[in-house]
Amino acid sequence: MKHYASVIIGHISHDINIDHEDHAAELLGGAVLYASAAAHALGHKVAAVTKIAPADRGRLAAFAIPQEDLYVCYGEQSTTIRNKYYTADKERRDCICLSRGTPFAVDDIPTDLAGDIYHFAGLIFGDYDDAMLPACAEKGAVAVDVQGFLRHADPVTGNMYFEDWKAKKELLPYVTYLKTDAAEAEILTGTSDRAEAARILHSWGAKEILITHNTEVLAFDGKEFCTCPIKARNLSGRTGRGDTTFGSYLCERLEHSMPDALLTATATVSLKMETPGAFRGTRADVEDYINAFYR
Repeated sequence: MKHYASVIIGHISHDINIDHEDHAAELLGGAVLYASAAAHALGHKVAAVTKIAPADRGRLAAFAIPQEDLYVCYGEQSTTIRNKYYTADKERRDCICLSRGTPFAVDDIPTDLAGDIYHFAGLIFGDYDDAMLPACAEKGAVAVDVQGFLRHADPVTGNMYFEDWKAKKELLPYVTYLKTDAAEAEILTGTSDRAEAARILHSWGAKEILITHNTEVLAFDGKEFCTCPIKARNLSGRTGRGDTTFGSYLCERLEHSMPDALLTATATVSLKMETPGAFRGTRADVEDYINAFYR
């Protein structure tokens, strides 16, 4: 049986990104792609479990991890998303789901692999059967990027919108690591105070909370708060910010303290945000970045 620090489960997406000046760019994205690339770049052994239509097998070449660590399921459809950004900092956007990938089920996770962490890197509500979280919690720590449980796609228009996670209080006790951005945290908890939102989410059962913001990343384990500033010099690679942060943080957290893991993850995403696409640097690049901008 193959063993991994993290088993990352999610759809790879064909993204059509239109910036505030109406310049369009197409690239492959999705949380599973960004998170696995970042963790791999830092030297961690991770697996990616993804699901695509057979006609879209060419998408798999975008993964940075070795092909032997890529586990592919086939479904009727793959995910394609159009993102229209309205500001230069890419904080305001409209998203349209042009096609959504076939949902994952428990049986899609191969039985011949094991992970310290099972990372649910979803894109749209319904990507996962609810039974997957309790099932994976029996095998390792569960990590949830809450985007995949809050972001919905209208079945007719494809317009994407956010609403609260109805099963949050039932399922959060199975979650060791929970990642949200500031807006998602407010939807879940009703407060725009990120520290207070983290306290509430912890009280509902999640063991460790990570909240991303355009200025910093906050971590809370029920006892200690840590924050670390984002220092990207440009935002050309803004897409994938949270995914890169979480993928980096999770594997680092297995071996390091919360402050040290947060520093490495925030430096990794700051460097990644300066170039579009998944992170293709090295751990040495991240360490150089920390020495240049964080010491």
